[in-house]
Amino acid sequence: MLIDSHAHLTFKDFDPDLEEVIRRSLDCGTQIINASADYETSVQAVDLAQNRDGMWAFIGCHPDELANEEFNIDKYRKLALSSKKVVGIGEVGLDYYRLDNNAAEIKSEQKEIFLQFINLAQELDLPLVLHGRGKKDDPYGVYDEMLEILKAEVSAYAKASADRRSMKSEVKGVIHCYGGNLEQVKKFIDLGFYIGITGIVTFKNAKELQAIVKEISLDKMLIETDAPFLAPDPYRGQRNEPSYVKYVCQKIAELKELSFDEVAKATHENTCRLFNLK
Repeated sequence: MLIDSHAHLTFKDFDPDLEEVIRRSLDCGTQIINASADYETSVQAVDLAQNRDGMWAFIGCHPDELANEEFNIDKYRKLALSSKKVVGIGEVGLDYYRLDNNAAEIKSEQKEIFLQFINLAQELDLPLVLHGRGKKDDPYGVYDEMLEILKAEVSAYAKASADRRSMKSEVKGVIHCYGGNLEQVKKFIDLGFYIGITGIVTFKNAKELQAIVKEISLDKMLIETDAPFLAPDPYRGQRNEPSYVKYVCQKIAELKELSFDEVAKATHENTCRLFNLK
């Protein structure tokens, strides 16, 4: 059995044939977790998973979408508590790709809201689903900033726990669609985070990501599509969908010289362990 640990079936790309896409995935033994980009898609993701076996939801606001909604962490808290199908907070994080003249102000807002989501995840004992994207001329800097924020929160939790004053859970989660370097990925893993691998790993020019997959332990990997984006070879450039996550699994198996079944079993178990899936 496979699990697509990060898809966006609430996006309009799937309006024409959503039920067919879901059926194709579940019929071939691929379970789905839908991530969210804002409050509206968070509600939709919960609704989509509510009465379906093999489907769950993350709720959160993508940093690129913060300007498009009146942000209020309380409504996300209420939504998370409304359904047992909510298994994570995401995708949330930092995105500097399109920053313009208001860069400092936007960065500050993103960091403030990122911290609110981290604290909500700790309060509700839910894993974080992290998004990071840097500027074209500085693709890795954003990951250093995220690591700095997470390290501070991990340290604060450790200190409070040692003093028996912590009323929150540990900081945990996955760095989705990983785009950092090897040194950074080791730091995320040292903090206890998993690494999300998408169809990018199947691209011929994805040498750095392929090298990372070879290097890191399989027990710290999740597989995902990020559908409708990032379709793997042989569907590159087309709409992605959860049933295509098998191509990610195949490529990881090839790179690590393991069988498909070994990778499928391990990544499924990793996902169930992280998100406490029954």
